[in-house]
Amino acid sequence: MTPAPGRGLLSEADWRKPLTGTGWRAAHVLLFAILLLAGLGPLLWTLKAAVSSTADLLADPLALWPASPRWGNLADAWTSLEIRHYLLNTVVLVAGSWLVQAVVATTAGYALSVVRPWYGRYVYGAFLITLFVPGTVTLVALYLTVLDLPGLNVSIANTPLAVWLPAGAHAFNILLAKQFFDAIPRELFEAARVDGAGSWTVFRRIVLPMSTPILAVISLFAVMNAWKDFLWPLIAITDPQAQPIAVALPRLAQAAEPALLVAGLLIATVPPLLIFLIFQRYVVRGIAFTGLKG
Repeated sequence: MTPAPGRGLLSEADWRKPLTGTGWRAAHVLLFAILLLAGLGPLLWTLKAAVSSTADLLADPLALWPASPRWGNLADAWTSLEIRHYLLNTVVLVAGSWLVQAVVATTAGYALSVVRPWYGRYVYGAFLITLFVPGTVTLVALYLTVLDLPGLNVSIANTPLAVWLPAGAHAFNILLAKQFFDAIPRELFEAARVDGAGSWTVFRRIVLPMSTPILAVISLFAVMNAWKDFLWPLIAITDPQAQPIAVALPRLAQAAEPALLVAGLLIATVPPLLIFLIFQRYVVRGIAFTGLKG
């Protein structure tokens, strides 16, 4: 039986029944506790392991608290593992990837949604097709392109450009931007064109000021994907001193103490968490505007 609009599977009378109401509330609490444990459990374990000694970590890795906490592990990992150097490499790669993705997504989304050239539907279809192609399928072709850029005959391997430029080919962000721009009233664009504004002026004066929510969503996706990316930086940047922290830490794991390695992992986890906490309000608004909730 289909539930009435505005109601769940249980009616108000069902909720008033002691056994039914109590059982469902207990199930909700249990489900919430499981989800909370699944979400925060790995982070809390990393925090515990980061202040443990190597002996405690190996003796009882599932202990709730270390027998002898070592708060100096974070400082030791910062210096001995050169976390500062690899974090700086990561910030450079992430900042460039974010800028390229933001520029490409907004301009391409604007062209598909507002400018609408005659070939726009074919480009849109091509973007949709790329969403179904696994990234690993194109790795070989992408690497050969990075080694020898067509028409320029130069190699950008072992440079930030090897990470920045491929980041622009992110069809999902382009489709997000297009969907957001589709929701902007067409009357605004028509009024601007009547006043003599060109496509670039409309984009700069009207579209961009209204795009804070979707820019926040695209920025968060771009930063998170670039920060956690491991395979492509491993292939494109073989110089150990130029690698990001996601690539450097597994390489350093062969010689580092387990406790210091986990401390380095904890330090590497903090920046993306802070970014999400700062921009979560804009992200929720952007997701609501683009219709991802439904």
